[in-house]
Amino acid sequence: MLHTTCLRQSFVRTRTFASSSAACKNKAIVYRKHGNPSEVLSVLSFPDLPPPPPNTANIRFRLSPINPADINVIEGVYPAKPVPFDLLSRDAPVYVGGNEGLAEVVQVGDGVRQLKKGDWVVMTKPQIGTWISARNVNVQDVLRVPSDLEEAQAATITVNPPTAYNMLHDFVHLEKGDWVIQNGANSAVGQTVIQIAAANGWKTLNFVRDREDIGSLTRYLKDLGATQVATYDQLSDEGFKDQIKTWTGGRSIRLGLNCISGQATTTMVRLLGQDAHLVSYGAMSREPLSVPTSLFIFKNLTCHGFWQSLWYSRKSKQERERLMENLVGLMRHGKLRCPEHEVLEIGGSEGDEEKISDVMKRLRDGRYGKKVLLKLRA
Repeated sequence: MLHTTCLRQSFVRTRTFASSSAACKNKAIVYRKHGNPSEVLSVLSFPDLPPPPPNTANIRFRLSPINPADINVIEGVYPAKPVPFDLLSRDAPVYVGGNEGLAEVVQVGDGVRQLKKGDWVVMTKPQIGTWISARNVNVQDVLRVPSDLEEAQAATITVNPPTAYNMLHDFVHLEKGDWVIQNGANSAVGQTVIQIAAANGWKTLNFVRDREDIGSLTRYLKDLGATQVATYDQLSDEGFKDQIKTWTGGRSIRLGLNCISGQATTTMVRLLGQDAHLVSYGAMSREPLSVPTSLFIFKNLTCHGFWQSLWYSRKSKQERERLMENLVGLMRHGKLRCPEHEVLEIGGSEGDEEKISDVMKRLRDGRYGKKVLLKLRA
């Protein structure tokens, strides 16, 4: 069961809601220990932020997504570790959930020139804690984004779109008409891969698991720009290779993207051509990735791993800004759609804890068909 508490100025927790105290109007979704998100998360209220120190800004979050990696972080099985939120961590560490979000600058500290009140910003520091109504950030840990984007677009611009964009650009020099093959094609990253590839004239062969509404899903992915869509069941059919040759006109597939791993990826990787690259960014099957040695010897296959958080840590602020500019350009020209989503409002009501618990259970079980965006109202 989730618990909603108010952290007063004296930092003594009480069983009351923020709406009953003007001193405790900010809210955060937090946890004190790792575990099942539906059990360890709580809604905590806290006072107004103090004025921002030099070279920092106070920001108010507008929307904050729940991503699969956020759940893994709370479970304690993700490599990136959160940092305790100082304003809340008095007797023991308190961690704010969330890695991604859109915020608005409300106040800047001395020495800040690149941001002003009213600017929209997104986070580039991993595990900064975004399931919160307001917080203070170092200006080096955020990037300004234009406010003419849809809120949901801006709120989801730092994880899935960059992952798709960088995997398509960093490993193989693709030319118009080249093919990319991927599994998990209906995931948020997979859908973005389809759109960015289509915008560049690259063709995609997209694998998904079979389901009752496979026809509807196929039409949806093709509407995004997918060239071909197939199921893992088809992938395991020996005769399916001939169908792929017909689709590609015999053209070699030079890039494969994997977020599933397991046997489905072992079969998929055999479809790659000479000197191809396989990029893995997930293991949703929770099974190991096994690649036949013969593909390394006779096809000169190269395998890579990709983690967007590591990319951010190794790139300059100018490189991160350039990435954002490219993605914003795709969005403004209608080449990259806003993800299907719904907004979950947390506003200090008696039902907040049940709403969060239910969403976390469904997301953890993979039973949520849309991106969930949190809106914490002060």
